Amino acid sequence: MKIDLALRELHRSEQGLSRELSTLADRHPTDHEIFHIARDIAVWSDENVVLLADAGRRYGLDLSHQPRTEAVTARVLSTAAGLLRRRSEPSLLLLADLRHLHRTAVGVSLDWELLAQGAQAVTDPDLVELCAACHPQTLRQAKWANAMLKVLAPQALAS
Repeated sequence: MKIDLALRELHRSEQGLSRELSTLADRHPTDHEIFHIARDIAVWSDENVVLLADAGRRYGLDLSHQPRTEAVTARVLSTAAGLLRRRSEPSLLLLADLRHLHRTAVGVSLDWELLAQGAQAVTDPDLVELCAACHPQTLRQAKWANAMLKVLAPQALAS
């Protein structure tokens, strides 16, 4: 059984998604919608990390319950964002960040799908239930990033 590998990878990717959301917020503090929503939905990934760590114990894994989710460079990013907001390129930077976030969230979604399929194959109803409860949040994170891209792209690319 290799469910432990899928659990470990999903745990790592959820940590990464949480960091990406925190970094997005730190890089764009003047865009209040981006800043606050990114922070709010990062909490979903934080909660998923804890749930995955609990589930991992049944498979012999010792996964962190309290991962480092803040970007190491958060202060630098915030300062750079303050300097960049005076230039015309911040909108392009935001688009690039949202594109990266969307790709990350879609990857995490795929990891949830793989774990759910594996959990069904080994007949682990608790793990199937965990996937059913957590995966929709990841889908919402990806949909939010996609929606923000659609809203922001016309003005950023046409100006």
